[in-house]
Amino acid sequence: MIVIVIAFVALLSLGVPVVFVLGASAVGSLLLTTDIPVSIVSQRIFAGLNSFTLMAIPFFVLAGLVMDAGGISRRIVDFATAMMGWVTGSLLQVSCLAATGLAAISGSGSADVAAVSAIMQPALKRKRYDVDFGAVIIASAGAMAAVIPPSLTMVVLAVITNISIGALFMAGVVPGLICIALLMLNAYIHAKRGGPQYLETERFSLARLLRAGWAAIPAMVMPVIILVGILGGVFTPTEASAVAAFYGLLVGMFVYRELKLSDLPALFLRAASIAASVMLIIGTASVFAWLIASNNVPALLGNWLREVSSSPAVFLLLMNALLLFICMFMETIAALLIVVPVLTPVALSLGIDPVHFGIVIILNCAIGTVSPPYGISLFVAANVAERTVIQVTRKMFWPFLSMLAVLALITFVPAVPLWLPRILGLVQ
Repeated sequence: MIVIVIAFVALLSLGVPVVFVLGASAVGSLLLTTDIPVSIVSQRIFAGLNSFTLMAIPFFVLAGLVMDAGGISRRIVDFATAMMGWVTGSLLQVSCLAATGLAAISGSGSADVAAVSAIMQPALKRKRYDVDFGAVIIASAGAMAAVIPPSLTMVVLAVITNISIGALFMAGVVPGLICIALLMLNAYIHAKRGGPQYLETERFSLARLLRAGWAAIPAMVMPVIILVGILGGVFTPTEASAVAAFYGLLVGMFVYRELKLSDLPALFLRAASIAASVMLIIGTASVFAWLIASNNVPALLGNWLREVSSSPAVFLLLMNALLLFICMFMETIAALLIVVPVLTPVALSLGIDPVHFGIVIILNCAIGTVSPPYGISLFVAANVAERTVIQVTRKMFWPFLSMLAVLALITFVPAVPLWLPRILGLVQ
């Protein structure tokens, strides 16, 4: 076990891509410390990917790409602008609402951040807004795609832990909306203190709101179809992802007519490329996770935690600290596949509700995507804004603190995330 940890840390510190870190450290440990044939690696990779639920990933990725190429993203931004254009610092508020709307469709934080940044950053610069703070708000709101259903991160977590995807989806709604509300409050306070450029608001127009809302209806129907279909038992989450991708194609090609048949090969190729990279990480991480389990690490960690404290609250507090640290340096899905199999048996033995446990992990992962130095959502937002991550990070304090406050709330008040799943009868 020491060999695999040393190899993992050494390769990661050298900047080796995480997929190769996972695979190489696992193979190295097998060769140096066991008599197990290396052929077991290919078997474990296949076993890690042999899941019907994981098929949702390429379809949700395709749905997100289709949403952007087919004009769905722009309709949601237009609707958010018509709704919030009269508020002080309106462009920041629109960024939050647009990211929320896209999160309910694509399930990918980095994709949402890229789409909203591409649309909103030029407007922020024209209006002389603080583009660094704008990038932070867009990145933080876009990161909520991991929390607001449907979420690719939730799909992966459900596969690992065998938690109900429907219950996990519903548990993310309230925490995600609270985070968005606090980010909008941060944006408003920043705008109030920011100078006269933030006061340049347009008058509210009911007619414009109705026109934008009517144009956005086909886009906003997508999350309704996904959630109602899953919760109503009409189709599985994997089938829902395929329905979402197909619906996005229909809307983009025949309703908004911004998606052409000639655009599809490039979209399919890009979706396959993104999904393949995710699947490769899942496959190599499954080997790593298997080695950890075979070395009895979950039991050792569980015994250590029980010696420290038998309190579920203390365990969750330690888990939050561990995940926040790990997600600062590692891609979300890889972090899930390494850490969650170790923590899940301990959480269940302490009587922690699996859905509550899952949503706390998900919010940790979301915060990790805006935490330097890895912070993929923060990196994407900074890149589109043509700023460095260091420049953008300087504006991160209050939004980051707001998300940590929500994390503390759902950690120690389980009723907050479990309220909606209980109403719907998804948890006891």
